[in-house]
Amino acid sequence: MTGFSHVHRWLSSSARRGVHARRPRSALVLCSLSAVLIGAGAATAESPVASQAPHTAHYVALGDSYASGLGAGSYDSDSGSCKRSIRSYPALWSAAHRPASFAFTACSGASTGDVVSGQLGPLNSSTDLVSITVGANDAGFVDTMTTCSLQGESACLARIDQARTYIKNTLPGKLDAVYAAVRNKAPHAHVVVLGYPHLYKLNGSCIEGLTEKSRAAVDAAADDLNGVTARRAAGHRFAFGDVNATFADHELCSGSPWLHSVTYPLDESYHPTAAGQADGYLPVLGTAA
Repeated sequence: MTGFSHVHRWLSSSARRGVHARRPRSALVLCSLSAVLIGAGAATAESPVASQAPHTAHYVALGDSYASGLGAGSYDSDSGSCKRSIRSYPALWSAAHRPASFAFTACSGASTGDVVSGQLGPLNSSTDLVSITVGANDAGFVDTMTTCSLQGESACLARIDQARTYIKNTLPGKLDAVYAAVRNKAPHAHVVVLGYPHLYKLNGSCIEGLTEKSRAAVDAAADDLNGVTARRAAGHRFAFGDVNATFADHELCSGSPWLHSVTYPLDESYHPTAAGQADGYLPVLGTAA
C-alpha cells in the first residue's frame, strides 16, 4: 500500500517496528531504462497503453513506495533507500512513451508531507504530466500491517479502526495540501492520482496468516483510502486511477498474486511485484494520462 518501510524488522526477536523508516531523498533521478530488464508485460510503442498516450513532453512521477516500485526489483543504485525501480509504473510509462524529460522523485516511505518537502523540485510551468500515489503512509499502513501480522485479530481490528478514523478525519486535509502544492508548482500539468489495490482476495486460497475477518478489514480500509483519495483528487480537478479492476484475481490469496506477502527482502512485503506494476498499475496510468 504504501511505503511499507519497517517490514525488514518484523521477524526480529528484538524489534517489532515497520519497514522503511528512512526519510525520502529529494534528489531528482533520471532513470536509465533497459528493454531487457523491463521484460514481458512492459508497454511498448505498439502496445494499447502506448497508443492511448498523449504527446507528453515533460513527465514528473511523485509518491511513495507503490510509485517508486519497491517490490518490483531492478532498483536504480543512485536512488538509495528510495528504491526507485526501472520496473515501476512511472519508469515503464516513460520507457514506452519517451517524453522529452522524465523526473522520477517518488521515494519508498514517503508521506504527503515528504512529497511536499522533498519531491516537487522538478515541477514547473512546462510540466505537462504528473503521476502520484501517496497517502497510505500517513494513514499508518506500516504499523497497521505490522500489528495485524504479529498481534492477532483483536489488535489488528483495533489498529485498522484507528487507521480508518485517520483516513476519514485527517487524511483529506493532508491530500489537499500536497495536491495544492503540485498544482501551484505545475499549473498546466495533467495530474493523475493512482490509488492502492486490495491486498487480499477474500475467501481465497490462504490457509495461514491473517484471519479472514482481518483480511476483510484491511481491504475495507483500502476502500476508505481510495474513496477519500478519489474525492480529493476530483476536488482539485485531477484524474483518479482505480487499480482494483486490474488487480482483481491477483490479490494475495488469489493463487496468482501480483503482490508480495511477507517475503525476502522483507521490505518488499505487501508491495506489487514487477507484474503488479506492469499489468496492474501501468494500464491504469495509460488510460488516465
